[in-house]
Amino acid sequence: MRVFVTGASGHIGSALVPELLEAGHKVVGLARSDKSAAALAAAGADVYRGELDDPDGLADAAAAADGVIHLAFKHEALRAGGYADAVASDLRAIETFADALAGTGKPLVGTSGTLMLAGLGRTGTEADVLGAGPRIDAENAVIALAGRGVRSSVVRLPPTVHSSLDHHGFVPTLIAIAREKGVAGYVGDGSNRWPAGHTLDVARLYRLALEDAPAGSRLHAVGDEGVPFSEIAAVIGRHLNRPAVSIPPEQAGAHFGFLGSLVALDNPTSSARTQELLGWQPIQPGLIEDLGQGHYFGGPAEASGS
Repeated sequence: MRVFVTGASGHIGSALVPELLEAGHKVVGLARSDKSAAALAAAGADVYRGELDDPDGLADAAAAADGVIHLAFKHEALRAGGYADAVASDLRAIETFADALAGTGKPLVGTSGTLMLAGLGRTGTEADVLGAGPRIDAENAVIALAGRGVRSSVVRLPPTVHSSLDHHGFVPTLIAIAREKGVAGYVGDGSNRWPAGHTLDVARLYRLALEDAPAGSRLHAVGDEGVPFSEIAAVIGRHLNRPAVSIPPEQAGAHFGFLGSLVALDNPTSSARTQELLGWQPIQPGLIEDLGQGHYFGGPAEASGS
């Protein structure tokens, strides 16, 4: 299968491209820079030079492919306060793919997040569907394509997709904040839970979704259903030789920056239906074990000091 992948040189994309190639697929990756293009070529993928905000280019690339995996999102805009622009760009890209793929029966795998299910008061499942909101609209747009002759599915990512390939996600951000502030923080008693998934397990799920997910499937790339935030802070603090301390809720924004509104969310999430539907099993280390390996901190030696 010839697969067009956006975000192919990013964190998850850098694991997905070899996953697809090893399974016998041909990969065409979207690249907006020379650095990204070189990384994709070195990995064995073909390169399509373009931008997420170039609808004509995206449409051409999607039409020439046998399937599309849409990973790209303007994460830099999220960090800079431009979340609305990033969300709008993502939705426009999906609409472009929709027009290019409608009626073909080709697969389109989109990307969403489990944090939209925070606040349910119970463990979230793949059957949970929300009506509207940032990124929710994009997820629902992908799912709706099942009614337009596209074998569409969405992979909901947990807030922590972790591995040695993760250099800019929430875990490195939390570690950087702990270094800057001198403490590894959590909000309140830190009992709120974040789900997690290992990058390699997540990449395998995207491949399975491309190959076999029924049209209209919502999938959860979750290995750990819910890790208490206080445990995450404790491991970070131990490796940095910093105390793990409670941050009052009213100070979360000042302490955690753009993560301030997220760090107290309780987001336990199940992947039971995903595992049953696609035969997917998380086999890589969980978040706490992965943090314990030291690669996020420059190696085990940093555990004894900063």
